[in-house]
Amino acid sequence: VTTSLLLVAIEMVDSRSCIAMAPVTLIRFALAASLFLPTTGTLVSSRGCSSLKPISKRFSKFHRAFPRARKVQSSAGRDPLVVKCQGSVEPGDMVVVTGSTGGVGQLVVANLLSKGYRVRAVTRSLEKGRALFGDDNPNLEVVIADQRYKDTLGNMFEGAAGVVSCSGTTAFPSSRWDDNNGPEMTDKVGLHNIIDESLKHMDDIKRFVLVSSTGVVRRKQFPFAIMNAFGVLDYKKMSEEYLEKSGLPYTIIRPGRLTDGPYTSYDLNTLLKATSGNRQNVEISTEDNLNGEMSRITLAEAVVQAMQLPCTEGSHISMMSRQGEGPGSQAEKWKELYQSTLG
Repeated sequence: VTTSLLLVAIEMVDSRSCIAMAPVTLIRFALAASLFLPTTGTLVSSRGCSSLKPISKRFSKFHRAFPRARKVQSSAGRDPLVVKCQGSVEPGDMVVVTGSTGGVGQLVVANLLSKGYRVRAVTRSLEKGRALFGDDNPNLEVVIADQRYKDTLGNMFEGAAGVVSCSGTTAFPSSRWDDNNGPEMTDKVGLHNIIDESLKHMDDIKRFVLVSSTGVVRRKQFPFAIMNAFGVLDYKKMSEEYLEKSGLPYTIIRPGRLTDGPYTSYDLNTLLKATSGNRQNVEISTEDNLNGEMSRITLAEAVVQAMQLPCTEGSHISMMSRQGEGPGSQAEKWKELYQSTLG
């Protein structure tokens, strides 16, 4: 019975397609299911984990400087948070993309370039970045950094108007956890570092888009409690809340289990031609209450379109692909979709 339930859970959802099916045995799943509680510890080293200082002083200073900033209710139900109203990120602006060579990040980079943005693609491997994106696009800058370690970030956000975080790892132990790359370091420490560095350029950044995961609010419920056995949803939720409290203008997108790709061996021109088949329609919600799949191609489009719309600022958007025609790359249809739900 346990095995059957687990297989159903795996079919329903994973964390941004981060369940590594081949390397993970049913024994691991059975152990996770038998515990049925999120693990609060971690299996990886915390080397490079910096102490995260409160930003209350910086926050109050900002509030005095920007008295017209609006209030947004946090997902944790705490007091409204003051966030900076910076508007939209427009073509021609510089956008920093972390996790740029991953399954979602590479499509976000390709989409941004196709719309006339300047892109700073962050990767740990210059060779991999250039192999994927080439080195002849004047609007593309491939930079080496490891968000898990602050001392590698340098001036990554200098001149940036937008930030898109697409970083992630597998929910269960796999080869991707090698070299201190488990959920805590990737989904918590690394993201906190990116947010901290973005705050140094708060006057310039118009939007920080975080690609999170469905189930972060429901992480103690089946089937998400299984996926959260090693804490991946806990760490994602911590980073969502850290971003909410930062004062940065943000949009948090929570997609379902990812489909289409990843196209990690494709070049930039091929990425731009990829389509999402017959499931191009999109369902969105402001609550963590949707189940299903999300096309990586459609998700990349959704991220770029969200940066251009003031109505998505300060929002948490759950998102799933559905059968039928969707907004495609048409800005007006995306605006209508977002406004119909977000107001």
